[in-house]
Amino acid sequence: MSRLVRWDPFREMVSVRNQMDQLVGDFLREPNGWPGNGEGGFRRLALDVYEDDNGYSVTASMPGIEPDELDISFSENTLTIQGETQAQEVDESAKWHVRERHFGRYMRSITLPAAVNADSIGAAYEDGVLTLTLPKADEVKPRRIAVQVAGEMETEA
Repeated sequence: MSRLVRWDPFREMVSVRNQMDQLVGDFLREPNGWPGNGEGGFRRLALDVYEDDNGYSVTASMPGIEPDELDISFSENTLTIQGETQAQEVDESAKWHVRERHFGRYMRSITLPAAVNADSIGAAYEDGVLTLTLPKADEVKPRRIAVQVAGEMETEA
């Protein structure tokens, strides 16, 4: 059994507004403006970053990029990762049915909230996954302070 729904112009306007909000949001989230803009610009690289007492760990999926094609730099507490994937050569007469893989330059910079020991940063790349370890500088690591109980303190002679 079908149900009739009365047309509501305000509901239609809300739907259009939601779609516009999503479009503007996508535009603002991309470093180059329009999503998927690989022409002359950078794609945003998705990262996972977590912190523990000893430092930070950064993980990025970068399929199709060879480790020697990665450019990783660290300066003034900002980590920058760059790379580029090349499109496959395809016969121009081919008819695409689905083309969702992204090609072009990737870049991402993040600023870490605490000082890092830049000389001890480690990088590993396996199966298209880049993992960076950034140890915290000694001056920002938490320190355990031993509390001595009164009466147990040694006296100097």
